[in-house]
Amino acid sequence: MNIVILSRGAGLYSTRSLFRAGLLRGHDMRIVDHARCELLVGGGRPEILYEGRPLRDVDAVIPRIGASITFYGAAVIRQFEVMGVFTATRAAALQHARDKQCTLQHLAKAKLPMPRSFLTNQDTDLSLLIRLLGGPPVVIKMLESTHGLGVILAETERTAISIIRAFQREGIKVMVQEFIREASGSDIRAFVVGGRIVASMKRQAPPGEFRSNLHRGATAVKVQLSEMERKLVLMAAEKVGLDIAGVDFLRSKRGPLLMEVNASPGLEGIETTTGVDISSRIIQWIEGKVERQLAAGPKYKRL
Repeated sequence: MNIVILSRGAGLYSTRSLFRAGLLRGHDMRIVDHARCELLVGGGRPEILYEGRPLRDVDAVIPRIGASITFYGAAVIRQFEVMGVFTATRAAALQHARDKQCTLQHLAKAKLPMPRSFLTNQDTDLSLLIRLLGGPPVVIKMLESTHGLGVILAETERTAISIIRAFQREGIKVMVQEFIREASGSDIRAFVVGGRIVASMKRQAPPGEFRSNLHRGATAVKVQLSEMERKLVLMAAEKVGLDIAGVDFLRSKRGPLLMEVNASPGLEGIETTTGVDISSRIIQWIEGKVERQLAAGPKYKRL
């Protein structure tokens, strides 16, 4: 097959891992910077131009879209969808997952457990809402933050209100969430590929830090999930519409609580921690999906 990886960083671990896995399985692999794609609509046939030339003979696309370019990255994915090319992540699912409040609304609709949260506007009675979360401390999150950036723990009500108002003055939308103290700075990342959990790890924040992101110095170990946790992870990925997802949750006194569903989860931390070749699992899953679409006939059109 001819497989395109949409990535702005050819040297990034995840991009290189997927590229290598595809080559080892006999596929023609190409890395395309989606920011440099031009989308042609109308005229009878939609096209994608890359470096001035049409992108054709593409069988499948693996999107690795960064948060800073979600809108245009989703537009490129959508163009491939219109053209009949299989995409490992759909445009709508990417956009849903990037908006933390939107993700939680999808999960809430399915009645899946998560920490209590609220989204504010300028006229909100913040004192009341913080009390509804159980009082301080509370966690304040920018809606499109990644790697723990834009995530702040406010220890007092006064501090929380000051931080929220500061964000609001800058026009930045934030979500305020109850702090799960018993998680003790740890969370679980489970990696889903095609409706199956292929790897999972527990991340532990360093002393004095509540964010368990590996980019912020957290450590990680391989972990086994309970049956309840496995069901919750798979339901979360399904409700957001992602076939490939990193699902994060906390272990709390109330049981597992969902935190995020990531559309472009990094591979380095979880592959090195668990020893699972997730990239090869992704390529194998894509092979099966494309074969089934080809067998279905005219619905799939090879460009």
